[in-house]
Amino acid sequence: MTSWHDPEHWRGLLDGSACPICIRGEPLDIIATLPATWLTMTDRAPMVGYVCLVSRIHAVELHDLDETEACAFMRDARTVSRALQAVTGAVKLNYAMHGNVLPHLHMHLFPRHRGDAFEGRVVDPGAIHPPVYTAGAFEAMRGELQRVLG
Repeated sequence: MTSWHDPEHWRGLLDGSACPICIRGEPLDIIATLPATWLTMTDRAPMVGYVCLVSRIHAVELHDLDETEACAFMRDARTVSRALQAVTGAVKLNYAMHGNVLPHLHMHLFPRHRGDAFEGRVVDPGAIHPPVYTAGAFEAMRGELQRVLG
C-alpha cells in the first residue's frame, strides 16, 4: 500500500513537512552539489552508472518550479547527462521522473548499454538485485563522475 492511501501523510509529503529530504536538509548519498540540484549515487544501484538528480527546492512537479528554477534544474540535468554518458560510454541514457513514493522532484538517470538486462525495453529497477558493481568499481565510477563534473 502506498502513502496515497494515508491522505494526511501524503499531504505532508506533498507540502514538504513530512518529506525526508526536506527534514534532513538533503538527500542521502550526495556525490555532487550543482546550482539547482544534488546528484546522488549509491552502490545499491539498480544498474551500473545509475544516478539520481534531486531538486534542492521542494517541488512535486516540474511545473511547480518557476521558469528560472525549472531552467536551472534542466541545465543541471544536461550537465549530469553529458558527464554520465562520457564516464559510462552509454549508447543511450534513460530518464525517469515519477515521485509516486517520494514526491520531491527528482530525476533518475539510467545509462544503457548493448546487451544490458533491458535492451530494447524500459528499465525495471525492481527486476535488478544489487550488487551490480564489482569490488572497487563503484568507487572508481563515482570518482570519475565527480572528476568530470569538476
